[in-house]
Amino acid sequence: MRALRVSEATPRWDRAGGEDTRQHFPTMGNGLTAWRGVNRRWVWLAAGVVVILLLAAGAARALTAGADEQPAAASTVAVDRGAVTTEVATTGTVEPAQTRSLSFAVGGTVTSVKVRAGTVVTAGQVLASIDDADAAEAVDSAQDTLADAQDTLADAKESAASDSTSSTSCGVVPAGYTAPSAAATTTTPAPTATTTSAPAATTAPTRTTAPTTAPARTTAPARTTAPARTGGGTATTCAQNGTQSGGGQNSGGGGDAVLSAQQRVNQAEMALQNAEDQLEGTTITAPIAGRILTVAGKVGSQVSSGTAFLTLADVYDMQISADFPEADADRLAVKQTATATLADRAGKEFGATVVQVDPVGTSDGTMVRYGVLLSFTDAPEDLLVGQTAAVRVTTGSVADVLRVPSTAVHDIAGDTGTVLRAGAQLKVGVGLRGDQYTEITSGLVEGAAVVRSW
Repeated sequence: MRALRVSEATPRWDRAGGEDTRQHFPTMGNGLTAWRGVNRRWVWLAAGVVVILLLAAGAARALTAGADEQPAAASTVAVDRGAVTTEVATTGTVEPAQTRSLSFAVGGTVTSVKVRAGTVVTAGQVLASIDDADAAEAVDSAQDTLADAQDTLADAKESAASDSTSSTSCGVVPAGYTAPSAAATTTTPAPTATTTSAPAATTAPTRTTAPTTAPARTTAPARTTAPARTGGGTATTCAQNGTQSGGGQNSGGGGDAVLSAQQRVNQAEMALQNAEDQLEGTTITAPIAGRILTVAGKVGSQVSSGTAFLTLADVYDMQISADFPEADADRLAVKQTATATLADRAGKEFGATVVQVDPVGTSDGTMVRYGVLLSFTDAPEDLLVGQTAAVRVTTGSVADVLRVPSTAVHDIAGDTGTVLRAGAQLKVGVGLRGDQYTEITSGLVEGAAVVRSW
């Protein structure tokens, strides 16, 4: 094949303009001419014009595409009757209604541990114990002390009773003796005066006055009241015998001895009770039925009195502890109904009731929350302590009322709102605004159509 040869470029005159453009047209060896050095400016200009025309055509089509289409009609809904409810929701934790921390009453060495974490126990079951030798010895000592105190009290009472009897026998005689002495002294002078005056009147009548007066002096025997002093003599004798009249001091001394002895008995009884409590405290028994959550020691370990050794939870009465943000907490109240769902029981809802709302909130730095306790209406079996529960509390509810979707009501202010009906805005009365529906109290009738959302 013959190789093509490009000849020298020859000038070409531009006949139209009369100018020598000096365009070069190379020639090939086969006689064909190859264009070279075409003016690219005109090519780019033509391409730009084509692009502009295409863009203009596309814009015109976009502007006129929907000219003949009609706007879609707004979705409407009919006013109906039904229930309107409002709820608040959060997540909580399942926990026992009560938890007991159990400890030994005295310190010592653990001798037995009969349970472990997770063990289900019954009330009164023995859970753990420590060495009770020292506690048993303390009980024996307290019993001996009480016996001695009781013997001392018995002796004091016997002595007091003996002293009281002696005092009474010494004091009664003088009182019984004085009264008859006075009577005898008053009666004796009268017969003596009568006997004396009769002979005097017979012997010397003229001197009757004087003898008559003389017997009047016989009243002097009234001074015989001195025998009353014989009572003093008796009292003196009692005192000399070791017992004073009335037995006052000795009786008081006997009473003091009895009181002191009784106080010793009371103290001994209290000491014995404490010792018995400590002996009983060497063994931990379950106060309630439940499940053991923690065990803090093992056989051979040393424990101190009052230090928690076991934790027991009442798993038969479980509850839910939840926190609600302050925006929802003001609508919560005791006795409100709720529903709870558990992760391990998918598709099931369990009834619950609000039993406590904390009066004071707690802040985590960004939000204030209020704690709420909920009790299961009918708690499921085998609940796990600490598992998560989703909670919904019904804070408001009305039944069989006119209602529309909540998205249909706008501009709510107090007990009024606005709905869109037949292309016009209409003022209506509203009641409870629920999560899905809003109660209509006036302005609409059942069956009326309103725009669902606008």
